Amino acid sequence: MKPFASWKQAAIVIGIALPLLAGAATATPGSAPDAAAPGVGSAELPQSDYRLGGGDTIRITVFQIPDLTLETRVGESGEMSYPNIGKVKVGGLTLGDAADEIAKQLDRHEIAKHPQVSITLLQVRGNQVSVLGQVNRPGRIPLETTSMRLSDVLAAAGGVINAANAATVDGAGGDKAVISGVRDDKPFHRVVDLPSLLTGTEPDDDIIVANGDTVYVPPAPIYYIYGEVQRPGAYRIKSGMTVRQALALAGGPTNRGTERGIHVERPDGSDEARELTPAMNDPIHANDVLHVPESLF
Repeated sequence: MKPFASWKQAAIVIGIALPLLAGAATATPGSAPDAAAPGVGSAELPQSDYRLGGGDTIRITVFQIPDLTLETRVGESGEMSYPNIGKVKVGGLTLGDAADEIAKQLDRHEIAKHPQVSITLLQVRGNQVSVLGQVNRPGRIPLETTSMRLSDVLAAAGGVINAANAATVDGAGGDKAVISGVRDDKPFHRVVDLPSLLTGTEPDDDIIVANGDTVYVPPAPIYYIYGEVQRPGAYRIKSGMTVRQALALAGGPTNRGTERGIHVERPDGSDEARELTPAMNDPIHANDVLHVPESLF
């Protein structure tokens, strides 16, 4: 197996969540906004490109004027209230741009002359992605930058549930992730192969997620095997698994069993199932039921 393309991708496997980060930006009237200064533990993901949204909680401080410090929540309309100024539209602005706007308003209302304003992001609620399915911590994940990728989001959700930690054989996550949302005002849907993502063989699959996206990790497909086999039961299907490999995973035939005449019951989308006699190198399908017969000799 190739090495992981990044530590973030490795975190998906071992279930390490990326820390939630905070950042600050300062600005003075008429000047370009500075890059957001990273907060505690935020060295890996700077906040300079995060855009404020409804529900975000921020702290506003003005250099050397502590009376103007304010902790507030951005309303769903994107506006916040500031004493002696009134409503200020900050939704959709980066932290630096929002600090610059507040500094201009303080100067215009003659509350402070050329103030140096800092904004710290305390809680992210405005830009989120929903992560569902077979992950360790499903729920809503805040997008702390506009460049968070699929691997970041999966890691923040605690990683995909692996077979060893699953309560049941069908509780483990599969090899796919489904991302749906909106791009350019059009529905967006993409299926990503997680092993390829983790090994870096398909770097384009580590897409940038957007506000409102849903990431779904479906359960791993399983097959069932019974009859003259050492360990009958249900097993997880690995990518490209054949009938021979499925039989080997179940311990192989018993002393009374034989590989000859193995048959498969395969669901066909109706209430009925097709009966097949596969070759040993044929692929296994989800929900296949394999029967290992008794040898006649």
